Amino acid sequence: MKEFKITYFFDEVHYVRRFVFIESQQEAEKLVKNERDQYISFTDSRGIYHELHTKHVRVIQIAEYHRIDKSTKEKDT
Repeated sequence: MKEFKITYFFDEVHYVRRFVFIESQQEAEKLVKNERDQYISFTDSRGIYHELHTKHVRVIQIAEYHRIDKSTKEKDT
């Protein structure tokens, strides 16, 4: 499974991000297309619940996400 970041833009300033684990970019695109013009809901990584109607979203971006484990990074001395 790969992790994908889906960003829903409402205007130039306001957006919501959602992370999904799915097999491929094509499957992520299929998910977004299947959710078109309906309400979706999800809880983000901060524990905040989101409910939105995809009809009111102006732009949707999908990108594979490569998480960086910050706990294992070396600290500068």
